[in-house]
Amino acid sequence: MSALEKIICQNKKAHHDYFIEKSVEAGIVLSGSEVKSLRAGKAQLMDAYADFHDNELHLHQLYIEPYSHATHVAPEPRRTRKLLMHRRELASLQQDTRAKGVTLVPLKLYFKGPIVKVDLGLARGKKKHDKR
Repeated sequence: MSALEKIICQNKKAHHDYFIEKSVEAGIVLSGSEVKSLRAGKAQLMDAYADFHDNELHLHQLYIEPYSHATHVAPEPRRTRKLLMHRRELASLQQDTRAKGVTLVPLKLYFKGPIVKVDLGLARGKKKHDKR
């Protein structure tokens, strides 16, 4: 972690529930009020996951609390958000997720300078006896 990175929230349970094979960084499309809420640290990665739709990567179930001082209509707190990556990275990641039992789980949400980034882990589920 460099000096310019400020962690907003982490998914600590992901390392307990999954074997993380590799991690990748992705940008995320947000509205202005969502960024303000993230600066206040009002987000939760619990139950969030990433999935492909029409060759685009989307993040589902990420909770961002509505900003209290927003003047316009606040977006849905658990709406689906598009993730931004290079086309070759997306193709490689899509190929990796086609294997059985593999999913994309967000590990942490952080600021890299003024930009919000998501660290995604290519995860394989653990059995109950692996979680000891």
